[in-house]
Amino acid sequence: MTPTGPTPDSPSSQLPLLDWFRAHPLAFDAAIAAGALVCMVAASLTDPHGSPDGPTFGDHRPDAWSVLIMVAGAAALVLRRRSPFAVLFFTVTISLCELVTDTKPAPIAMSAVIALYTVASRTDRPTTWRVGLVTMTVLTAAAMVAGPTHWYAQENLGVFAWTGMAAAAGDAVRSRRAFVDAMRERAERAERTREEEAGRRVAEERLRIARDLHDVVAHHIALVNVQAGVAAHVMDKRPDQAKEALAHVREASRSALDELRATVGLLRQSGDPEAPTEPAPGLAVLDGLLDSFRKAGLPVALARTDEGLALPAAVDLAAYRIVQEALTNVRKHAGPEAAAEVSVIRVGRTVEITVLDDGTPPTVPSRAPELPPVGGHGLLGMRERVGALGGTLTAAPRYGGGFRVQAILPVTSRAEEEGRGPA
Repeated sequence: MTPTGPTPDSPSSQLPLLDWFRAHPLAFDAAIAAGALVCMVAASLTDPHGSPDGPTFGDHRPDAWSVLIMVAGAAALVLRRRSPFAVLFFTVTISLCELVTDTKPAPIAMSAVIALYTVASRTDRPTTWRVGLVTMTVLTAAAMVAGPTHWYAQENLGVFAWTGMAAAAGDAVRSRRAFVDAMRERAERAERTREEEAGRRVAEERLRIARDLHDVVAHHIALVNVQAGVAAHVMDKRPDQAKEALAHVREASRSALDELRATVGLLRQSGDPEAPTEPAPGLAVLDGLLDSFRKAGLPVALARTDEGLALPAAVDLAAYRIVQEALTNVRKHAGPEAAAEVSVIRVGRTVEITVLDDGTPPTVPSRAPELPPVGGHGLLGMRERVGALGGTLTAAPRYGGGFRVQAILPVTSRAEEEGRGPA
């Protein structure tokens, strides 16, 4: 995990010394060792039973051996982060030696308490309590058995209490660090998830716009191509019919430009005054779409039972584009004598769009039923549209010739139907 420093507004940023110690952990451990040495020396100069009135300071003076052990125990704490178990073993060992060999032992156990805290804060809970229990038992038993005071003296109970509190404090610090790390990781994961979700939505929107552009261009260019071919064929013999064909070319190109402008305008900012204000095409303007194919020479019959029924915007646009793409394929591949039939039927929670033609059996790879996923982009785009809405699309040759495209699109979910309840 990437370390994160304090922010300018965080409390730690107002404490330069604390930040410096975080950046230099060895210096912090050296300061802890120096503080522990001062405390051990001060405690060794104190005699809790020096007088009937209470403890005295300065009457008890440690010998050279005790001072050497205190310095060794404090110096070992400098390495407590690198080798916590070795430091704990060393400090416990010299504490036992001081308790057993000295009639007035110095408080070397203080270094063992700090080492035990370090072990507890850097390992798991079971290990903490096992090591802590062993340390408490060994030091307390040594103080009770070999110490200069009675076994029930408060100094012996103090050894037990301080070692227990060190293990508990280290475990609490470790738990808090784990909690903070988990919260930080969760926040980073949530941020990554938001970025991935935003990227996915952008990709889906680009794919949707690409489908619309393909449908618009394929439909109108096919019409322009057909009408231009008719105009070229009859230009010399029937100029009136050529003029009519060229008028259709002009109308189709103007319609293509308008739809391209509206589709690409979706990429503009919402406050752009040039953004499109007309709604996306749907089944409400299906008659106009079919008229454009009829003018191009493709007879199209329409049967529908969905008048007066409002469809969701995504379903309405997908239905329109499916009819547009299917009829474009008929015009391009089914032959000059082909005719088409379009049906739009509302069945329960779905709407079925079917496009049939009676043209010659398909010879273009993009119309073969086993090739659409890897063939032409028309059927592939239709499949992606229908799949994105949770529907199904079938495209296959008809028995005896022709082709059949059927899309079943969900209109309402089952939960919506059940929530509506009986009238």
